[in-house]
Amino acid sequence: MIKTLFFDDTAVMILDQSRLPNEVEYLRCETVEEVADSIKKLRVRGAPLIGVTAAFGLAMAMAKYQGEPTGMQDYFQQTRAILASTRPTAVNLFWALERMEKVFIKEFVTHANPQQIGNQLNQEAIKMYEEDITINRAIGEYGQTLLPEDCQVMTICNAGALATCGYGTALGVIRAAADQGKIKKVWACETRPVLQGARLTVWELMQDKIPVTLISDNMAAYVMQLGHVNAVIAGADRIAANGDTANKIGTYALAVLASYHQIPFYIAAPLSTLDLKSASGNDIPVEQRPPEEIREFRGMYFTVPEVEVFNPAFDITPHHLITGIITEKGVFKPPYDIVFRDMKGEE
Repeated sequence: MIKTLFFDDTAVMILDQSRLPNEVEYLRCETVEEVADSIKKLRVRGAPLIGVTAAFGLAMAMAKYQGEPTGMQDYFQQTRAILASTRPTAVNLFWALERMEKVFIKEFVTHANPQQIGNQLNQEAIKMYEEDITINRAIGEYGQTLLPEDCQVMTICNAGALATCGYGTALGVIRAAADQGKIKKVWACETRPVLQGARLTVWELMQDKIPVTLISDNMAAYVMQLGHVNAVIAGADRIAANGDTANKIGTYALAVLASYHQIPFYIAAPLSTLDLKSASGNDIPVEQRPPEEIREFRGMYFTVPEVEVFNPAFDITPHHLITGIITEKGVFKPPYDIVFRDMKGEE
């Protein structure tokens, strides 16, 4: 399985997903600004992977700090702010930065050597990376039990190995089910406007020899009407305390269609995607992307260049449309607010 990210002591190496599937190329990011730019421009994407990438970027920046020890805390906060400003909806980003901040504070009190602090932060980032793969495999195992034999699954965007440190969330469920011989076909929605489904999900599944058929987003209803879908599985960028879920634009439409056709609709995501500070989807910030993503693709306009554009990166799927939320701790069923509240009380 292709590596999405690694650190080579002086730079964060990022698989440039904007070039897939035509080219497999790694970007060498030697500054935190370069890491942040890669996140903003979707060269690296997927909530879990964004978080770990930011963690490595922060570790790299602190290891390279050359100022006075008294200025190290301010530099850390400035660097953290640069990374935090990149993708407002993906809560894993903020979860990862908060986790790194706890390590920094502990290490700064002990010693103010930038290299030592950078090493400890790098070790924490490596730990996050390894944990993510383990978590995704657990999500896959729990999720595959929900799927019947000879199953046809529909998915949107890319919640696979490319969106994580490996294996994937929604595609992790599909991979685990395929290992059990359960998958007849995956229906991959192309996912306008950046085509993560067409470019990334199709590429991943074909690499693993999992049967996949690509459809445009507006074909989903008809495929369901024909009886070709047994389940819909999507990833998540943020899950509110009541179960409302932010994911790639178009996910809400799939949930509505699945409900109408009485098809189970699942979200697959790690618990780090859960945001108990957001009471509902109304509290989740929805990122607005550049209009060029709608007006053009890879430099070619296919509309009037001056047309006004509305380009939210995500939509919010109401909790009552979600059959279950698949996590590394099991499958949560409604009512999500009670389940999540009880889970928080156990921590």
